[in-house]
Amino acid sequence: MAWNVFKFCTALRALGSIMILVVIGIIGFSYYALVVANYGPSLFLGGFDSLLSLLVLALFHFLLIMLLWSYFSVVVTDPGGVPPGWRPELDIEKADGNQEYTSLTVGDSSSHIVRYCRKCNQYKPPRSHHCSVCGRCILKMDHHCVWVVNCVGAKNYKSFLLFLFYTFLETTVVAVSLFPVFLVFFTDGEDSDVTVSPGSLAATFVAFVLNITFALSVLGFLIMHIMLVMRNTTTIEAYEKHTAPNSPHNLGRKQNFEQVFGRDKLYWFVPLYTEDDMKGMPALQGLDFTSRSEESEPLQSL
Repeated sequence: MAWNVFKFCTALRALGSIMILVVIGIIGFSYYALVVANYGPSLFLGGFDSLLSLLVLALFHFLLIMLLWSYFSVVVTDPGGVPPGWRPELDIEKADGNQEYTSLTVGDSSSHIVRYCRKCNQYKPPRSHHCSVCGRCILKMDHHCVWVVNCVGAKNYKSFLLFLFYTFLETTVVAVSLFPVFLVFFTDGEDSDVTVSPGSLAATFVAFVLNITFALSVLGFLIMHIMLVMRNTTTIEAYEKHTAPNSPHNLGRKQNFEQVFGRDKLYWFVPLYTEDDMKGMPALQGLDFTSRSEESEPLQSL
């Protein structure tokens, strides 16, 4: 009998709720090690130490605000579900009366062939996929992320990328800031100007290891998603046949980037879109995507 991994979907939902607490716990622990145990007390030493502590704490808190804003935007934002009663713009009568053709899931998500989800009993828009954890089809689904207890799709992909970006910056700042104290752990305080209690030293050691580990792992994940954005493809599409290198939705790096982050540069680094972008860029809604063939049609007709 074949092993059905989807029977664990309920467990994944419960795990996701726990992972939010894990994220908050890691942030809280890092906050204690950096702010409470080290740089907070240094604010009152005066001189260069106070100035350095002020700069580190200001940068840390700014990145923390942006990280949490992006993170909870991914958590609470609906990634985009198929509207009730949605049907593809297709004249069924022109399909030679073949009703079966319109009710089969054929081709991949980048094709123009009509796709139908037998689990949801509804048509599937282009680039959408059924998520067995969420129990529904998600528009431009990238993947289901247990860290955010949500699917990553058309409407929260930008927030997810910003979450990765600010997580990398934040963990890097914490690791670099705690590195001098981390070295004290191996020198027993000899020949060092850093003085810290054993408890704070242990917390600093653990926080440094956690943050440097997350910084390196998130960096790899961030680079992968930047490459996907530049190709205008998703994680799922990248593993489907004939989609990663030759996606028909690849319109060039500039347009590909704008279909995720919008056109307004002032909003590129915040998990929001302008009203003009939401109205003028259907791709942000996850239902209508421009392909290279569609862009070339006017030229071919000349």
